[in-house]
Amino acid sequence: MDENNLIINLEDVSFRYPGRPPTLDKLSLQFQQGDRMGLMGSNGSGKTTLFHIIMGLLKPSSGKIEIFGRPLKEEKDFRIVRQRIGFLFQDADDQLFSPTVLEDVAFGPLNLGKSQHEAKTIARTTLDSLGLAGFEDRITYKLSGGEKRLVSLATVLAMEPEVLLLDEPSTGLDETTENKTIDILKNLNLSYIVVSHNIDFLLETTGYIECMASGKIIVDDKRIPHSHVHVHKYGRYAHKHGPAWAEKRKKGNSYTVKLKR
Repeated sequence: MDENNLIINLEDVSFRYPGRPPTLDKLSLQFQQGDRMGLMGSNGSGKTTLFHIIMGLLKPSSGKIEIFGRPLKEEKDFRIVRQRIGFLFQDADDQLFSPTVLEDVAFGPLNLGKSQHEAKTIARTTLDSLGLAGFEDRITYKLSGGEKRLVSLATVLAMEPEVLLLDEPSTGLDETTENKTIDILKNLNLSYIVVSHNIDFLLETTGYIECMASGKIIVDDKRIPHSHVHVHKYGRYAHKHGPAWAEKRKKGNSYTVKLKR
């Protein structure tokens, strides 16, 4: 592990909601600059909770959190994290609250101290880069589910983050919008972690895939059962799949992922 490129370092982090078993149980995670990590796990396995811990929205009961080389304990410690890490919420309606698309996308830059003119320029440029030119005056709550997901991503990218945490970015997307999202992520020059139940989406957008279970990130591929619905050109014909997990292959400092057949 290259300490100089380490962005997120969690050691033995635990968290439980009142009256429930531990959601995170001495979880450890090391995430480095240049990584594109996929994260899978069953509902309730703690994936969203993990993101909330990283962003300082929840406080762990124990463990060490270091981000960008700094130990973080108090609320004030996470302010710089929220400026440098962009967080895409699982529900787009939790991210969009302004009357129009332009106002929503410009909100982040304004919050970072940009002028009205600068913020609107950044917002328009970001929308254009995502193929959303002409959306500026659209009423946010009238957008389709897929459009809301793309605008939510625009609100995050407009803040010019160094790292992204993306919680189920492909949920509810039709095939066209999902492919568009894949292309957007592939062309970003950013490190990111993607939480998704969609293994095909993760195989397209990430360099390696981990799985959460029992409050930890596990590394034993044989212990990761999952099911998925998929569509491909052989779907109309009888066919077989081998083990449906991803094989990681390291090339230099990056990983490629290949589905076992």
